[in-house]
Amino acid sequence: MPEPLNEVCYTLPRAHSRRPAKRKGEDEKEACQRRPAPVPRISRLMALAIQLETSIAREDFDYGELAWLGRVSRTRITQIMNLLQLAPDIQERLLFLPPASRGRDLICEKNIRALAADYDWQRQRLAFELLLHSHESERHRNKNKPGREARLASEAK
Repeated sequence: MPEPLNEVCYTLPRAHSRRPAKRKGEDEKEACQRRPAPVPRISRLMALAIQLETSIAREDFDYGELAWLGRVSRTRITQIMNLLQLAPDIQERLLFLPPASRGRDLICEKNIRALAADYDWQRQRLAFELLLHSHESERHRNKNKPGREARLASEAK
């Protein structure tokens, strides 16, 4: 039986993996150790807000066009752009946050959004310091707690 004439066949090239290539003789642990630590999410969002601000100024975009280009909602663009309402020194500290050694990031976006809603920079600075202090003390409390594997092993006994 002959093949249909209107059939088209494509051969797609193999997509490259986003993982860094393993070196010969390297195990998974060594590969993870040489990977740089990820930049905190709030730092990336702060950098994006600054980049979007320059796009608005230079290319005369509005939030709707940015949302369409970024395939996000206008609400999400507004949330990101509201990070620019933070005091300049807080913005700088967010941009240069150290990566989390393990686990969650030090500061989450939801807490920063609440700070940005207050237009008084002095109150923002005080609240930011309290936020940092509370996360530092929480991290020290959790440092002595056993990890998930240790808890599961003790529960299994």
